Amino acid sequence: MRIALFATCLADALFPPAAIATVELLERLGHEVVFPPGQTCCGQMHVNTGYLREATAVVRNHVQVFDAADCDAVVAPSGSCVGSVRHQHAMVARRAGDEELATRAEAIAARTYELSEFLIDVLGVEDVGAYYPHRVTYHPTCHSLRMLGVGDKPLRLLRHVRGLTLLELPEAESCCGFGGTFALKNSDTSTAMLTDKMTNILETGAEACSAGDSSCLMHIGGGLSRLRSGVRTVHLAEILAARDERSDAKGRGA
Repeated sequence: MRIALFATCLADALFPPAAIATVELLERLGHEVVFPPGQTCCGQMHVNTGYLREATAVVRNHVQVFDAADCDAVVAPSGSCVGSVRHQHAMVARRAGDEELATRAEAIAARTYELSEFLIDVLGVEDVGAYYPHRVTYHPTCHSLRMLGVGDKPLRLLRHVRGLTLLELPEAESCCGFGGTFALKNSDTSTAMLTDKMTNILETGAEACSAGDSSCLMHIGGGLSRLRSGVRTVHLAEILAARDERSDAKGRGA
């Protein structure tokens, strides 16, 4: 299968390991991955703050770039950005009076997937051959749960990771408080929500907190680092791409 990576602007600018891990994982599973170089932001920030006119150009660019990629599927390591593609792009185009763009946006959205749903729903894979010998708890991000409905797919993938001890997160479905510009415009409320989320993470005794969105991990990770908790954050894609280097070396005859 030919897959186009939608890296997202956060991965491109701040957290490239999540995008790199996505490519490594999909290629390890036997698929061709291409990176359309003209891609930019999904436009979610513009839409969520009411700048629909400005978002139209962003949507148009996204559609043109991934139309030209000639791919079977578009995969992103972000439930938030995939949620924007599926639930906002066509709406933005129609608000701008561009029905042709809306139709093309719907076609792109229909083959755009968050990583965990692509692995399970499209490829039918739960065991990706990962090895990650750490105690991990998982934060299900709001957009992946409520907008995409990925359910327990990330957890099903994590349960097959060798060496990993998956620890249940109390009040897992509660928001971490990031919410994009929400964290800036409503900082006191955001901080209170983050405090609750960090309390629950620390209660698990995990070494690492994972999630499918770099934005939430940035928010949670910043809080945990300020507490000097010793708990790190790691994207789901990075765990799924991790391998046992000793076994790999033996397989190569080292």
